Amino acid sequence: MKKEKAYLTLKNGKQFVGYRFGAKGEMVGELVFTTGMTGYIETLTDPSYYGQIVTQTFPLIGNYGMITPDCESKKPWVSAYIVREQCVEPSNFRSEGTLDKFLKEHNVIGLYGIDTRELTKIVREAGVMNAAITSKPLVDFSDVDKFIIKDAVKSVTCNQVEYYGDPNGLKVVVWDFGAKENIVRELVKRGCYCIKVPSFYTAEQIMDIGPDGLMLTNGPGDPSENVEIIENIKKLAGKLPIFGICLGHQLFALAMGGKTKKMKYGHRGANQPVKNLETGRVYISSQNHGYEVISSSVPNGKLTYVNANDNTCEGFDYPELNAYTVQFHPEACGGPHDASFLFDKFISNIKESKRNA
Repeated sequence: MKKEKAYLTLKNGKQFVGYRFGAKGEMVGELVFTTGMTGYIETLTDPSYYGQIVTQTFPLIGNYGMITPDCESKKPWVSAYIVREQCVEPSNFRSEGTLDKFLKEHNVIGLYGIDTRELTKIVREAGVMNAAITSKPLVDFSDVDKFIIKDAVKSVTCNQVEYYGDPNGLKVVVWDFGAKENIVRELVKRGCYCIKVPSFYTAEQIMDIGPDGLMLTNGPGDPSENVEIIENIKKLAGKLPIFGICLGHQLFALAMGGKTKKMKYGHRGANQPVKNLETGRVYISSQNHGYEVISSSVPNGKLTYVNANDNTCEGFDYPELNAYTVQFHPEACGGPHDASFLFDKFISNIKESKRNA
């Protein structure tokens, strides 16, 4: 089959020539990289990648095919996908098809044959930047210069209420800011009845459901953009047990008076070390975020975890509000699972709250 060239041009003018797979077309997005050696299915379908051109640092992607039950949502959310080498003949008894076929079906542009090591080095040094994929060398940079990701949470949240698990179990509202399916799976596995509600639900609507606990999920974009959600979290804090993951962690910190900032290139991949400040133990975690909570900015939170690489904030406890949040993903699928105990802590908090009600 004849290879079709395409051009990846960064905002700084650096250009890479690669070959197309997946859908054809041209687009502009925010270029990021992720370091996972496995888990490309979960990466493609993670809503937190909304608006982003995702580069896989691991050189061979697609070798175990595409598997629908492993998806984190009903569709891919990446704007485009860049790999060093795509596997055209996956070997896996669960495989339902190739990466190329999956991208074509969902109209996602792919590029292969690009030096992803050099590309990653550029992003690490210069930081996350906008980029364009075009059929011809880019001349006009105006679209690249002005591109921003906006209305991210509104674009990925569910449109209606969804129900999961045993109706007789602990009732947990999963506030969907771009939730990964495995958050719900982990809660259902622990006997919860999950009611997933859209991001535009108000505090009053959530309390009317009569939940035993509230999950603030992961999601994409700038956390400070979500003014209405932050105001609703303020109303809910202290009224029921709360657990926040990733964007949920950031939104709760903002609701408590904290501040966030954009990171140079973020944390994306399955090998991020986080240190428990109380015990000194280090856990390996999966992460996907481009913003951080400024540790010193949260007035009434207790800093619990930091990143062992750069000392950025990875978690807060709010004992007086029966709430805790983490920047990393304890539900990580396909792993690591070092921090899955955080879901057990959430269940314990809910049960204790019900006993003391």
